[in-house]
Amino acid sequence: MTLGCATSRRPASQVPAWPTRWLCPAKVNLSLKILGRRADGYHELVTVMQPLSLADELEITPGSEGITFTCDSAELPAGEENLVWRAAANFLTASGLRLDVHLALTKRIPVAAGLGGGSSDAAGTLLALNEMTGHPLNEAGLHDLASRLGADVPFFLHPGPQIGRGIGTDLSAIELPPYWYALMKPDLAVSTGWVYENLDLSSLNRVNRRLEQNLNIDRPGEWVANDLETVTLRHYPELKDHLLALAGLGALAQGMSGSGPTLFGIFPDLDASLKAARRLRQSFRGWLAVARGLTGKESPGTWEKQVWII
Repeated sequence: MTLGCATSRRPASQVPAWPTRWLCPAKVNLSLKILGRRADGYHELVTVMQPLSLADELEITPGSEGITFTCDSAELPAGEENLVWRAAANFLTASGLRLDVHLALTKRIPVAAGLGGGSSDAAGTLLALNEMTGHPLNEAGLHDLASRLGADVPFFLHPGPQIGRGIGTDLSAIELPPYWYALMKPDLAVSTGWVYENLDLSSLNRVNRRLEQNLNIDRPGEWVANDLETVTLRHYPELKDHLLALAGLGALAQGMSGSGPTLFGIFPDLDASLKAARRLRQSFRGWLAVARGLTGKESPGTWEKQVWII
């Protein structure tokens, strides 16, 4: 089986100087509408995804035994079970390169939080390896590899917010203001598979299924919504209280990202988001942070420190 699409192939001796450092941003689903279930078992959806200045850090250095992987988080599997390892293996197969590489991941995005950390790490691996080896894969080849790794992975191949359709891999760019986000992750474990298994498609509101056609980007409260909340919030009603708290602290809109459990509040500026987060910290015992929404127009190295863990 051939993976990806190579535009050229380079021997390992032509690989640029090591090491390579890559930032892998988190994301929130500002809107997530489930349109139905497909014959292949996946769900047809439309989602507005926003990358954040909260990011994991990936460093790639020369290895000695094929692909090796380490991570500072004990919550993640090592070796072939990890998406970073699989992304590197698939990239080397598709590009025809023979490299010994060591991938070291520093986790800052909470695991299993609905923030896309694993998918972003996989996409970052593809992008970093492709850049440091002279771009042997074209855009279509990278997208193909990313889609094989997971539905959220292709989103992270491009900077800035995007609308995802189909299973989330059919992407188109959208412009959103650089809002600031207060992020709350309660100490809960939510399985994405469990959420989809318990989703009652017949109960979903079929009105405005295609809100992306006329988003008023300056009024996110009109369109920020997540159909998966019908499952997660019903099972964990305390999440509703957290959303009400965000609204009471002046959020322009609030919601749940992906299948949860991370909640977000959208604020117009840094001061407002920090003020809200510090108020929340007085009673909230989970993970809490403030990050900026990335527009895709930022220069390298200008946004990685725009995140506060409260």
